[in-house]
Amino acid sequence: MPPYKAGKAVVSADGRSYKLSSNESPYEPLPSVVEAVAKAATEIHRYPDPAATGLTHALAERYGVPPEHIALGAGSVTVAQQLFETVNEPGAEVIYAWRSFEAYPLLADLAGTVSVRVPLLGETHHLEAMAEAVTPQTRMIFVCNPNNPTGTVVHAAELEAFLDRVPENVLVVLDEAYREYVRDADVTDGLTVYRDRPNVAVLRTFSKAYGLAGLRVGYLIGGEAVATAVRKTTVPFAVNHLAQAAAVASLAAEDELLERVDTVVKERTRVREALIAQGWTVPVSEANFVWLRLGERTTEFAEACAAEGVAVRPFAGEGARVSIGSAEANDTFLAVAGAFERP
Repeated sequence: MPPYKAGKAVVSADGRSYKLSSNESPYEPLPSVVEAVAKAATEIHRYPDPAATGLTHALAERYGVPPEHIALGAGSVTVAQQLFETVNEPGAEVIYAWRSFEAYPLLADLAGTVSVRVPLLGETHHLEAMAEAVTPQTRMIFVCNPNNPTGTVVHAAELEAFLDRVPENVLVVLDEAYREYVRDADVTDGLTVYRDRPNVAVLRTFSKAYGLAGLRVGYLIGGEAVATAVRKTTVPFAVNHLAQAAAVASLAAEDELLERVDTVVKERTRVREALIAQGWTVPVSEANFVWLRLGERTTEFAEACAAEGVAVRPFAGEGARVSIGSAEANDTFLAVAGAFERP
């Protein structure tokens, strides 16, 4: 069984290092968040609140949902793992697009569920084919929106048509780790969908837009029955005390944080337009990264970037995902991309 491969950092011969391989925020934590973590650090001799009551109620207030509809975990990938454990039984099938988030097949294998991978269509989810892949053994479907690593999105009308075809006893998980970066008005907010569909749940995280990747906080919002079942699979004290404090402080500083997101979105547009001007084909991204389909030259491209101190995320034989970083990091990447012979 292959292990999960995290994005790596690289250093050029002259000491430059730009990590654009993990979709992290390029910004340091806000002072108010650092202050909250520092205060919480004086209490780490105690176990964290196992129910994360303060954070749960802060999320409930932020999104206007009942606290009973929320389940937390150490990052949204851990909540996804809890979902796999929740639905698993002998012969259970889980459908997801491919390529999509690379953890899905690993989590499926760990839980003992059967993966059903449906190829992308034009770099995005082929929802019609995914609906046709449903069988009596299907227990769950993941729709990563925006999709990781391609950055593409599913629009409202096609999502609604897809959900209408999915049996009510099949859980549809809208994985919205990059929701804050979406600017396409035709992309439905999953939190408006789940309220009318008991078999829909939404995954989100504090790792990306909120810049808390190092503390690991993710959450699910879904119907009470779904959230309750997922909470039963949570490892006790999964979300540590510092993470809870940082997440609550981040919600309080959301306006300031989202200004940073706007800056990333502007850089995303600049990077994509520059790549297109260089002759690259780049799908429209609604996340904090761009996708280059490189095929057999993917590894060569990643090595060319690494030589200049730029770490990207290669998927051998397919393409490379490149996070949006600081303007300096993005310019260095664009220089490499401009000098590379396009496939």
